[in-house]
Amino acid sequence: MIKFVDTHTHLFVSEFDEDRKTVVERAVAAGVTKLCLPSITEESLPAVMGMCEVFPGICYPMIGLHPTELGSDYKATLERLYSRLKKDERFIAVGEVGLDFYWDDTYRKEQLDAFDAQIGWALETKLPLAIHSRNAFKELYDVMEAYRGKGLTGVFHCFSGNEDEARKLLSFDGFCLGIGGVLTYKKSTLPQAIENIPLDRILLETDSPYLPPVPFRGKRNESSYIPYIADFIAGLHGCCVEEVARVTTANACRLFPKIVE
Repeated sequence: MIKFVDTHTHLFVSEFDEDRKTVVERAVAAGVTKLCLPSITEESLPAVMGMCEVFPGICYPMIGLHPTELGSDYKATLERLYSRLKKDERFIAVGEVGLDFYWDDTYRKEQLDAFDAQIGWALETKLPLAIHSRNAFKELYDVMEAYRGKGLTGVFHCFSGNEDEARKLLSFDGFCLGIGGVLTYKKSTLPQAIENIPLDRILLETDSPYLPPVPFRGKRNESSYIPYIADFIAGLHGCCVEEVARVTTANACRLFPKIVE
């Protein structure tokens, strides 16, 4: 059976309250046997950890503070999250973290400060980063440049940039691009970038319940749709879906070794 990893899915959010178990069962039936759950706030952690307890060996937790979720007390929140990270060995990554200036850049300084702090966690714990970036490519690149060669690893989640941006991000050793449903959209420029990216630098993700692939656009996304993304990538690379599954799953297991322990 073909096996996939959904490296970024929010199946713990309220959109799945009515059928979460069924959604997980559909994912496994579709070959998506590992689900990586990035927390976005301190408040989301109980739901994340709860899923990992209900679905052991399938769901795996990440811990982080999303850039759009920073409050005036973000430093205290970060301290509590850091304490939790140090006490719990189940976390497979620091995420979802990063920079987002799409709606508002009022808290630019705070976002940069929080991102830097959480990069520090990754370095200390030797965990990979799950990085969110929206309307912040230059700032993201500048931050990452300061850590080049320091041993960071991770994924640039939900990559939707062009070939030049892909090349620049992949100049950071140990990082992959997280590719999801946006790849399949008619007006997306992502296919031109992805067709020249080696499979061994790509991770599959849904970011569910958001950004479903064609033919589900406009509906709730879920992890069982990963094969649609893999099929699109196979077409771009001129290979079979089985090869995309094999390589991207190996990439995920290499980046997140705790999902194979």
